[in-house]
Amino acid sequence: MRVTVEVDGRGLARVEMCRGAGNAIDLAMARALRDAAEECEQERVRAVLLTGRGRSFCVGGDLKEFAALPEERLPGHLTDVTDALHAALRILAGLDAPLVVAVRGAVAGAGLGLVAAADVSLAATDAGFTAAYTAIGYTPDAGVSWSLPRLVGPRRALDLLLTNRRVSADEALGMGLVSRIVAPELLDEEAVRAAGALARGATGAYGATRRLVGRALLAGLDEHLDAEARQLAVAAVSAEGREGVAAFVAGRPPRFTRGETEEAGADRSPPRATRRGSV
Repeated sequence: MRVTVEVDGRGLARVEMCRGAGNAIDLAMARALRDAAEECEQERVRAVLLTGRGRSFCVGGDLKEFAALPEERLPGHLTDVTDALHAALRILAGLDAPLVVAVRGAVAGAGLGLVAAADVSLAATDAGFTAAYTAIGYTPDAGVSWSLPRLVGPRRALDLLLTNRRVSADEALGMGLVSRIVAPELLDEEAVRAAGALARGATGAYGATRRLVGRALLAGLDEHLDAEARQLAVAAVSAEGREGVAAFVAGRPPRFTRGETEEAGADRSPPRATRRGSV
């Protein structure tokens, strides 16, 4: 068992890496993360909380596995690992559900990519971050060379990627790599609270907002303003938009429900009870 998945009645999916030994990513772990992401997609979850069991969140690729392979097999094996891991990242990025990541201890290599992929990232004060790739003569994967410059700027990203220096939780917060830092003993509680609040929110609006922000760096201002205007018009007549405004006018909290998305034929079944699985 490499990854566990638990979906509760609110539509919150709790995905936990639980391999031990720093949750290093071998081929089985990469495939388990892909399977977990596919499960989140199939379940139409409202928020995803990704954590790592043990002292460290994720130390990156399993170098012992890589070193044990004959040289002629290594390129194909690494392609299999990155194909599975990158599929997981693509799926999670395409969900309406926001991704919350909670980290403690060591975060390195592909683990850094998982953190950078989050919409909201919480770090315990004992967390430490390092790119690690070039220290062993490797180059980035897990989207690190794409996401890191967008979060911290290209010059700072190159500093981290070339020097492999360790970044504390405080520095990670200051440079925009994480959203907030909390005491280690409060990390789990705060992460569940943050992800749970998102799971009760307007999932369709979250998804549209994620896509707008994702495209912002690729489009000119005029094009992006037009995209914002089109999306706002769609949101205003959506079930979520109507409920949000009605709640505001009535002076009550909005009641967004699971399945209240704007795609034709969206699943409007009631929330399921808590279900557990593992891959």
